[in-house]
Amino acid sequence: MGLTSSKVLVVAVTLAVALFVATVWLWPRLARRGWRAYAGRVGLLLVTQVALFAAVGLAANRSFLFYGSWADLFGQEQEMGVVVDHADGSKDVRVVGTQALDVPGGGHPATGGQIQKVVVAGERSGIVSPAYVYLPPEYFQERYAKRTFPASVVLTGYPGTAENLIKGLRYPKTAYLQAKEGRMQPMILVMLRPTVAPPRDTECVDVPGGPQTETFFAQDLPKAVSETYRVGTKPRNWGFMGNSTGAYCALKIALHHPDRFAAGAGFSAYYRAAEDVTTGDLFHGDDRLRKRADLLWSLDHLPQGRTSFLVTTSKQGEDNRRGTLEFIKKVKSPARVSSITLDSGGHNFNTWNREIPPGMVWMGGKLSAT
Repeated sequence: MGLTSSKVLVVAVTLAVALFVATVWLWPRLARRGWRAYAGRVGLLLVTQVALFAAVGLAANRSFLFYGSWADLFGQEQEMGVVVDHADGSKDVRVVGTQALDVPGGGHPATGGQIQKVVVAGERSGIVSPAYVYLPPEYFQERYAKRTFPASVVLTGYPGTAENLIKGLRYPKTAYLQAKEGRMQPMILVMLRPTVAPPRDTECVDVPGGPQTETFFAQDLPKAVSETYRVGTKPRNWGFMGNSTGAYCALKIALHHPDRFAAGAGFSAYYRAAEDVTTGDLFHGDDRLRKRADLLWSLDHLPQGRTSFLVTTSKQGEDNRRGTLEFIKKVKSPARVSSITLDSGGHNFNTWNREIPPGMVWMGGKLSAT
């Protein structure tokens, strides 16, 4: 039974209720003196509290998808499936499975599009990472057979999984619906987590002597995808978006690489690389690298290209409001910046699901298929 399955939640709730009833029922028998009675009372209270907390935690996780699996919860890397090699396409992208969207006609790619599970091997960085690629219905239709499509890299937060982008944040379904309703052009999505060297949070930094995460996202990933799918190689063909840690990465990669990405959207972004027990030593004493990982410093001290940015915050509930206002103030021509400010919204899936649809329409308007 999966961590987010209904069966696990039902079992946890049933167990919690049963233990509560058992505590009430057995309490009179344990209301005596002696170590056995004391141990019984402590034991019942302890297991009942643990069961209640577990039920509440599972319910919250099922709603917000903080963790997508047991392996994700315990910090274990998930094993990949059997790799299927294809004759066409790049050797750096291998398709290992496909799945349909939960939309009308989703079983037919030309009607509902398709999600492909892939493994991407970074040519320069040496990083190998699983990912999901959403291909819109038009990609499979005969009249678009010779057309290229714009693409956007989509990152989840840390320590989330790429599955969260499909299940909890519903990026593919949102892209499908927005294009179907004529609000945006069809767009390919390349979805993955920023944790390409699990369990370490590299903050999308090229770590000296360590994982070259920025190189993977800025150079290897677009190149591999463009060689495999009908996506152009010019900056106007590519965007980058994400939430939380993924938002910081999206803004940073777009800011530092305007020659590769025309737009970057950060939902609930922070603006300076985290440095804690999950990241380890990212900069190895190199103050230049540390400053470069500060987006506000970069805006002040590095050239700004023709990149468009979208940042989001809320008047109540988010702690990034001050940093977001500073980011907006520091963006100068030829760069452009837009923003979404909610009256209220926390750092969670509910907030991001209110920002992603308009954010995706914004992204579609900044990119070109040709």
